[in-house]
Amino acid sequence: MAEVLVYVDHVDGAVRKPTLELLTLARRLGEPVAVHLGPNAADAAKTLGEYGATRVLAADAPEFADYLVVPKVDALQAAYDAVSPAAVLVPSSAEGKEIAARLAVRLGSGIVTDAVDLEAGDEGPVTTQSVFAAAFTTKSRITRGTPVITVKPNSATPEAAPAAGAVEELAVGFGDTATGTKVTSRTPRESTGRPELTEAAIVVSGGRGLNGAENFPLIEGLADSLGAAVGASRAAVDAGWYPHSHQVGQTGKSVSPQLYIATGISGAIQHRAGMQTSKTIVAINKDSEAPIFDLVDYGVVGDLFQVVPQLTEEIKARKG
Repeated sequence: MAEVLVYVDHVDGAVRKPTLELLTLARRLGEPVAVHLGPNAADAAKTLGEYGATRVLAADAPEFADYLVVPKVDALQAAYDAVSPAAVLVPSSAEGKEIAARLAVRLGSGIVTDAVDLEAGDEGPVTTQSVFAAAFTTKSRITRGTPVITVKPNSATPEAAPAAGAVEELAVGFGDTATGTKVTSRTPRESTGRPELTEAAIVVSGGRGLNGAENFPLIEGLADSLGAAVGASRAAVDAGWYPHSHQVGQTGKSVSPQLYIATGISGAIQHRAGMQTSKTIVAINKDSEAPIFDLVDYGVVGDLFQVVPQLTEEIKARKG
């Protein structure tokens, strides 16, 4: 059976959920071979094997942390040369898409980014994408070279399928451009204890209707009752009410959770482009004519300052 390379997104060996989704999708195409770059590969291999990785190609070098992107592309190309895979799957993060694009150029291969589904086809993998602000769904197939595909988080449910997950050392040679851009400093992001926005199964977002930064704790309280991430519209971010890293929309982050709750958000096309592929959408807005209601599965016409606290308390009560 053909092998499929899966680029591992991890934090010091702790494998992140989008990689488990990739392993699940990769099994539709062949045998997943994981590529782990950085420390603690043995720890990661336990999880990767549990979700179907037959092998784990591992490399660790200071270049992966000290320089941007290119050393990781060098390593992924080394894995490609060693395996000759049927496809290469990479998570659709900002870094993941750059790694995938650079690899595709080197291989002379076609690339599909932000796929939301993946299936085997007679002439190669068939990808599904949501395009034009998720107004259309397209299916496409790469016709040149080895398909390089990035997949959006929450596109598949991780399914365990225990495999060997044997760790093998990957020999990597770094090119002249690998050290072109050096990381000079890092500032740890303050942890909120909430899920990462793009990976969360539930997202609660606030918009202009909150009328100020002092009211965002309402959104945070609802999010915490659900174990959700917090998002914000562009209007809220531009007003300085919430950090830009939480912006959902065309110029922010794209999310595709199981449940998306929009509070005080009118539903401009810019925002819809970043959340329209959510599985279930709920809106709370006092304007019954707000465009967001054209999109939702469930809508609540009401004052969010009354609705959100009641909803939060009801959720807490039902959770006991």
